Amino acid sequence: MNRKSKQPAGLLQGTLDLLVLKAVSLGEMHGYGILLRIEQISGGALAIEQGALYPALYRLERQGLLSARSGTSDNKRKARFYSLTRAGRQQLEAEKQSWSRLVDAIATALSARASEV
Repeated sequence: MNRKSKQPAGLLQGTLDLLVLKAVSLGEMHGYGILLRIEQISGGALAIEQGALYPALYRLERQGLLSARSGTSDNKRKARFYSLTRAGRQQLEAEKQSWSRLVDAIATALSARASEV
């Protein structure tokens, strides 16, 4: 039986940065908005902890993949709003291609039959 689980999936090493870049590529947003966007675009399957997100945001900003500006959120609180830089867009495309190759390779390996090896 193949049915989707409602329990959040764990992240593989290195996927958080990819998910953050993708979320921010959909529009400028503050940190909490990024958490919500990742949950939304994953159909609720991925829930990111704030304790993991904020170090990733600072790291991506230091690497020049995100830019940040200070502003005020919808609930009138100070917030940092993140957007993708040109380098961030390039990195996102490279990581998407790499991820697709990895997924294809794993799918091929998992579909192997004893008669094929």
